[in-house]
Amino acid sequence: MIQQATSQAVHVSIAQIEDAINVWRNRNPSMFETDVLVLCAEARCLADLYGEMIFTREASISRDTLTQAQLAALVGALA
Repeated sequence: MIQQATSQAVHVSIAQIEDAINVWRNRNPSMFETDVLVLCAEARCLADLYGEMIFTREASISRDTLTQAQLAALVGALA
């Protein structure tokens, strides 16, 4: 589960992002639209970040680099 310290931490780990994606997927399960799997908006914006981190082999990212949508999705997963 996501640690409460995420909201105050300087860096966010890839594991915290993955946990937040899973929280959103459990709250708003994916749906099929014309044979395409669609994530909710919160999971989608975090999934984009997650994919970029995997591609660049980043283990963590500065909170300052997150978009407002990414930060809101991350913090919202704690609620």
